[in-house]
Amino acid sequence: MSKAYFNPHHLFPSQQYGFSQVIATSGKTTVYLSGQIAWNAKQEMVHPLDLGAQTRRALENVEIGIKAAGGSRTDVVSLRLYVVGEYIHNTRPVREALLGFFPPDKLPTSTWIGVSALANRDFLIEIEAVAVLN
Repeated sequence: MSKAYFNPHHLFPSQQYGFSQVIATSGKTTVYLSGQIAWNAKQEMVHPLDLGAQTRRALENVEIGIKAAGGSRTDVVSLRLYVVGEYIHNTRPVREALLGFFPPDKLPTSTWIGVSALANRDFLIEIEAVAVLN
């Protein structure tokens, strides 16, 4: 399996925000992970008003899902982040969570989408992931 990370100089430098511009992959298995939120297995919410804590927990849940399929966080190639309301304009906690979670040379691509609400009023962020495994 191979993953090639590209950050063309004709595009803005995205790595400082916690993602790569382009990733080309080849592998045996592609994993599509449903949106993950800040619940634990008992559906308990962590920090209802803390975007950074919710982002970190959602990323931990992404890792749990990828591990269940036989992969690791470095196999994640793409994220779609749904951020509620005005929180979409508070990028620092999300960026810090992404930069703390992924190795700097293995940042996935990502798209951030502002939404009016998620399935539960306590959810501030939901993260979908795609991973490519060997």
